[in-house]
Amino acid sequence: MSRSIDFGTLTIKDALDLAILIEEEARERYEEFVDQMELHHTPEAASFFRFMVSNEEKHRQQLSEKRHNLFRDEPSKMSREMLWDVEAPDYSEARAFMSPRQAMEVALQAEVKAHDFFDSALAHITDPEVRHLFEELREEEVEHRNLLENEMAKLPTAPDVNPDDYADEPTAQ
Repeated sequence: MSRSIDFGTLTIKDALDLAILIEEEARERYEEFVDQMELHHTPEAASFFRFMVSNEEKHRQQLSEKRHNLFRDEPSKMSREMLWDVEAPDYSEARAFMSPRQAMEVALQAEVKAHDFFDSALAHITDPEVRHLFEELREEEVEHRNLLENEMAKLPTAPDVNPDDYADEPTAQ
């Protein structure tokens, strides 16, 4: 979701700044999920979310480098208040005792959501450079989705974590 972004007036600098903010938000959300999974002693899901942290950070760095090469230290007009959960998974998706498959499904939904954001924004973008950047970003989300789907295909189809295994035994009152 975006707030107060006029896609028709975005400059390439604005678009890069927005893309960087989107990656930062996603990285921070995955960091929170890592903490939650470690708290709930679900190391496989934590490990996967840690992998997503590094992917989002790598993409943020690439975008930041491109922005710096073009605009050096010019200030940004974009802010985090202008967006919410563009690529970041929904907070409600994190569960105690998640399996690796469930963690990947959360990331897959986030990649689809990001693709849809860039795709719908393209209808309002007139600047050719911004349009090209958003098309590239949209296609990267397809690549990320394909990567996740391939990794999910390698996992067993049966649930590998049963939340009942972690339920506390009833106690007398």
